[in-house]
Amino acid sequence: MNFTPPYPKPHSNKSSLLLRFLRGWHSWIDVLFERSYSMKMGSISQFGMKIFMLNDTKWVPGILADAKRYPKHALMHRMLEPLLGESIFTTNGEVWERQRRLMEPAFSAARLKLVFSLMRQSTANMLERLDSVADGRSYEVDEEMTYVTADIIFRTILSQDLSESEAKEIYTAFTEFQGHAQRAAILMIYRLPPFFCTRASRHSAKRIRAILSRIIERRCAERDAGKSGAYADILGGMMDASDPESGDRFSFPELVDQVCMLFLAGHETSASALTWALYLLSNCPHLQERIYQEMREAVGEREFEMGHMKALATIGNVFRETLRLYPPVGFLVREAMQSQCIRDKNVAAGSPILISPWLLHRHRQIWERPDEFDPARFDTEAGKESARCAYIPFSKGPRVCIGAAFATQEAVLILASIVRRYHIEPDTSHIPRVVGRVTIRSGNGVRVKLRRREAV
Repeated sequence: MNFTPPYPKPHSNKSSLLLRFLRGWHSWIDVLFERSYSMKMGSISQFGMKIFMLNDTKWVPGILADAKRYPKHALMHRMLEPLLGESIFTTNGEVWERQRRLMEPAFSAARLKLVFSLMRQSTANMLERLDSVADGRSYEVDEEMTYVTADIIFRTILSQDLSESEAKEIYTAFTEFQGHAQRAAILMIYRLPPFFCTRASRHSAKRIRAILSRIIERRCAERDAGKSGAYADILGGMMDASDPESGDRFSFPELVDQVCMLFLAGHETSASALTWALYLLSNCPHLQERIYQEMREAVGEREFEMGHMKALATIGNVFRETLRLYPPVGFLVREAMQSQCIRDKNVAAGSPILISPWLLHRHRQIWERPDEFDPARFDTEAGKESARCAYIPFSKGPRVCIGAAFATQEAVLILASIVRRYHIEPDTSHIPRVVGRVTIRSGNGVRVKLRRREAV
């Protein structure tokens, strides 16, 4: 029988206006009700504004594909601007198109191959840290997954190691930022002034931006002095990139915004997915053994290479299933640029349209046993069909996550390395509490137990 991990049980009926405010203050998932997981389209009225929730797989791909008729809603920009500024994650139109053109070369397959060794070194350092706690004690893995993914981002984007003090500063600041940004969004939806929450989120964001700005400023100075040739990292690719249409490059403020975006998208979302993956694996020892055997056959005792990834089918499916159950970004907000009828509802111009990977991935009419952890579903015809129409952990269309291949490469490397070295056991006294904010995390952490495998 497959493992059914925890998730907030939906309410039986739609919450009232006041209850939605109170429940959504800490986590937007807590607002959902039973029909949210089976309906194709719903709506709620919020002080003169209607918000539409769309789960219809006949409409979702087209809306995500048409960035001009359905751009990102201004709410996302207002919520994330303190940290991300005018970055590719929140901008629209010609600004976004230019940013995307400048970013793509830095995430080419060739660039990913270059940074693989840096990922591997970060992973080796992570294993050294985990060795000190791999004695069967209950261990909080959330902070370590945040550390290793942030370290990977530092090395692959900035060619710099991440110190333990910087890692803790970033972890604390990101956690605070998520809470403040979530509450600011709720206040904005209710047409209430988000001043205090926005000010607090700016304070948290400033701490993160200060760490990154210092490094980027130094790199820009080295470039101006003709000393930038030694770096083969992603920042180097972004600094060297020129717009094929206009010939211009990223300015220093733009580089800071884009690197902050990559930090959120590249370490926070990956840390969320990896933390949940370890929790899921801890409850499925049979999957760990299957992964371990695949590793022995494909890699043996050798160093993990990029070419080994294709041979690790089970861990690839584990990561895909983790992203289905706990997609790091749980909702995407688009804005209808013109009035129209979607299904049987009149959608006015300017209305927010919410497309939720969290709901689509658990939709009762699309997936078999939607709340169960079953990585093998992606090898079945039913699972493949569901994935084709309702699997969007990295979004879809022109705004698909630019770092999807990076995140997958990183996750397979980290998870495979952990399973090869340790048995992962559950802490049965601890049940994670799922919360939805900027990303989907556990509000009370995720605890597992690690034990070193015996040498073969």
